Amino acid sequence: MTSLTAIFGSSQEKPAEESEKLLNLYWNRAELKKEFAELRKEQLRLQDRIKQQEGARARSEQKLDHIEQLLLDREWVYSVLVHYQFRALNLRCQSKLEKFAEQLKQQREQRQHSRLLSDWNARLQKEKEDIERGIREQRMRIQLLEDRLQAERHRLVMMNGFVRFFRRRSLTVTLDGIAGEIEAAHAEESRLLESCAEVTNRQPPDTQGLDIPTKRMINFMILAFAQQIYLHFREDELVTMAKEAGEKSVGAINYGNKKACFELIAKLHKRADNFESAASFADTLQKRAKLISETARFGASDEAVPAPDSVSTAYELGESGSVSKSDADLLGRNYWNLSDILSR
Repeated sequence: MTSLTAIFGSSQEKPAEESEKLLNLYWNRAELKKEFAELRKEQLRLQDRIKQQEGARARSEQKLDHIEQLLLDREWVYSVLVHYQFRALNLRCQSKLEKFAEQLKQQREQRQHSRLLSDWNARLQKEKEDIERGIREQRMRIQLLEDRLQAERHRLVMMNGFVRFFRRRSLTVTLDGIAGEIEAAHAEESRLLESCAEVTNRQPPDTQGLDIPTKRMINFMILAFAQQIYLHFREDELVTMAKEAGEKSVGAINYGNKKACFELIAKLHKRADNFESAASFADTLQKRAKLISETARFGASDEAVPAPDSVSTAYELGESGSVSKSDADLLGRNYWNLSDILSR
């Protein structure tokens, strides 16, 4: 019987072992189901992505086929050239605005951080000077107390035995008090030295975000520069056609025959070259930004982007100081992606 138990195990242990095995199988099955569900989910996600990629590829092929057909057509080939020249102009104007906006933001952030750092350094220097003055005062106090302690000890030594007998207790109390004051002064000096070290090793503040008034001022300058671009390319409706080319697909607009197309390209290139070679117009932008700010309205006190209809007037400044106004809803119509370029 003992040998059978050794071989097959006791009847009391068998149900417990079987329950443990069943429990392990149950948990393993649950984990496998969970992993299978995750794999199934990943499979569906990848299948959706493949469909999206296939759709994008099909649209790209269709677009290329459309462009090829236009290039093969004698009546449309030159319009294709004009379309992409206008699209390039639109992208160039957007790039200039983005670069201008980024430079303004960086300048303002650097200026604000420099001012913040200057104030922080001034406060730090004052705090350090106050601590150092406290250290000098404590050291002077320690020196005076040590001199006083030395004088009291000398006085005690110089007393004759009879007087020392009667005044020993009071002198001892005095000496202990002076020693306690010296110890407290040393402790205060150590505390001040630690504070001085902490101030010396303190890290400067990080760059903080721009406040709403500064963001608004930046946005007025961005809008002023956008108007500068608009006014420069307004002649012959070049700016309007550039915007249309950025929004519409090739083949949506017929720009005319070969002669008309080359004339448009020549005008576009001439105006673009003139803009690149134009003298600095920083003063003009400052004056125009001020005019824009005078009519700008905001939906809330914490908003930095003005309402589009409140900044829809373009200001053209003459050399004599004259100001001409015209309607140009650049923000409302989102010329050159202005809504994303402005600071918020």
